[in-house]
Amino acid sequence: MAQEVEETMKRIQSHKGVVGTIVVNTEGIPIKSTMDNTTTVQYAGLISQLSDKARSVIRDLDPTNDLTFLRIRSKKHEIMVAPDKEFILIVVQNPVE
Repeated sequence: MAQEVEETMKRIQSHKGVVGTIVVNTEGIPIKSTMDNTTTVQYAGLISQLSDKARSVIRDLDPTNDLTFLRIRSKKHEIMVAPDKEFILIVVQNPVE
């Protein structure tokens, strides 16, 4: 399983514009990252909180629904979040013009 995760992260990292990838557990603690430690901890904490809130909003609107993907775009970066039951995958990339 660890080999599959490594290969997937390498494949994602090889895409054009990708700045870094982070895998976070359900408590918001980073497990694996291609970014520096300070940036990883900051993204992991904030994005896991945002993901929890977004999931809560979706469930409040429709209890049978669930959050599967979240995409955030700012002037500097695009952050893609794929939450799962045990982990959250965060991919940060430079938006392509």
